[in-house]
Amino acid sequence: MNYNHFSLKITVFHGIKAPEEGNLVGYGAIIEAYKLAVPIPNKLALISFKKRKYTTENWRVLTSRHQPEDSLYKQLIFALKYEGVNLLVLKKLFEITPKSEIESIITLETLGQYSRRIWFLYEWLLQTKLNIQDLESGNYVPLLDEKLQYTIKGVRSSRHRIVNNLPGTRDYCPLIFKTEKLETHINANISGKKNTFLNSIHKDVLQRASSFLLLKDSKASFTIEGENPENNRAMRWGKAIGQAGQKVLSIEELIRLQQIVIENSRFIDMGLRKKGGFVGEHDRTTGEPIPDHISAKEDNVEQLLKGLIATNESLQDQTYDAVLAAATIAFGFVFIHPFVDGNGRLHRYIIHHILAKKEFTQQGVIFPVSSSILDHIDDYKSVLETYSHPLLDHIQWKETEDHNVEVTNDTIDLYRYFDATKQAEFLYDCVEDTLERVIPEEVTYLQNYDDFKKYIDNNFEMPDKMVAILVRFLDQNNGVLSKRALKKEFSALKEKEIKDIETNYKTIFLEE
Repeated sequence: MNYNHFSLKITVFHGIKAPEEGNLVGYGAIIEAYKLAVPIPNKLALISFKKRKYTTENWRVLTSRHQPEDSLYKQLIFALKYEGVNLLVLKKLFEITPKSEIESIITLETLGQYSRRIWFLYEWLLQTKLNIQDLESGNYVPLLDEKLQYTIKGVRSSRHRIVNNLPGTRDYCPLIFKTEKLETHINANISGKKNTFLNSIHKDVLQRASSFLLLKDSKASFTIEGENPENNRAMRWGKAIGQAGQKVLSIEELIRLQQIVIENSRFIDMGLRKKGGFVGEHDRTTGEPIPDHISAKEDNVEQLLKGLIATNESLQDQTYDAVLAAATIAFGFVFIHPFVDGNGRLHRYIIHHILAKKEFTQQGVIFPVSSSILDHIDDYKSVLETYSHPLLDHIQWKETEDHNVEVTNDTIDLYRYFDATKQAEFLYDCVEDTLERVIPEEVTYLQNYDDFKKYIDNNFEMPDKMVAILVRFLDQNNGVLSKRALKKEFSALKEKEIKDIETNYKTIFLEE
């Protein structure tokens, strides 16, 4: 290998502007040197010529004393030490690197912690045993650095003296980097705050709020998909959401849930996809697909789902954060897109399922995260696109007769090994928003409703159904009864009574 193979002075890399001129190192240098067909990592490493050390959204800038030697081994050590584990880059690198070269790299320092990590990862990713003797002594080293990425407790590999703390299986293992935002969310103990808040609410109000929130969440999930279902359909899906966490997540369970989501299946092939799929538009003139996202190949769907389900089981470890687990599984599901239709709603159901299963939510209390997602729909689309759009450069496809897509290259690893950090940050933002805004708004509304109803009962003795209609009219018209309402439903009210009702409504509902 040429000594200068990794030397690359840059100001821009694959369209990503560096904060200053410097040497590209680590995973970026490896990707460029080997022309690996992988999405560029969300954060790249650069050696500053100005001897400065800092981080930006896309870059980790280090000083010249961090410059690795110009060899694959030293670049790998740098990457593992400062950039964490990138399973996709490593898998693609190992696939094209002669086995003998990897063996030579490892035996340079067989007992070294980074050599052992490379050794384990090669055998784990490729399911191929290297011609290296088992280690018989030495301390166990964690595979993932807990300071950089989130891990599970893990299991020991005596051959490598490594603790495999990857939060996933070989068939499905997205990774999440530790960020200031995620650490702030986790340390804020949102789950504990939620339970304290919910315990302070009268049981009757909480039960009613849960029913409203269930329906609200169901409707929001349909609205995100551009649908406006009738109440019966929304209630049917809301009932399914309310049972989240009670059954084991499995392919059979996901298929059962799809049948609840899809009311009319006459024109849809139900169950796991038997052909390609994409999310996007068609050219109006030619019908040619214009994908925003290309789904996993139909031949890979079952294997990916089995991996996803096995990973979900491993993340039931109580030490692993519930929201991180939900992001890992739910976003991976929607990226795989295993069904012809219903993927988005099932993706959000999985969030409910995992939060309930890991006891983030109290039993019987829905956590209406879809409502928050709907209120942040542009951010939601953006976080989906941060994964989907870079993939399009690495998926080869052709148009089918029915204007679908047929993927022609091997893409399974793109759906197995991705960086789920941005998805986890988004979900945690929504979870916090749900706790601090969505649930309190619903509870406050019901408490205000009860106060207003008490006033109406004491002064007008209206039937409950009529009170509900009255409040709905006042809600719709900012506390003023419309001329239509006064002519029809509430024609019996006198002018002073109308003013009193409107004043009381505004005092209770609109004034803080």
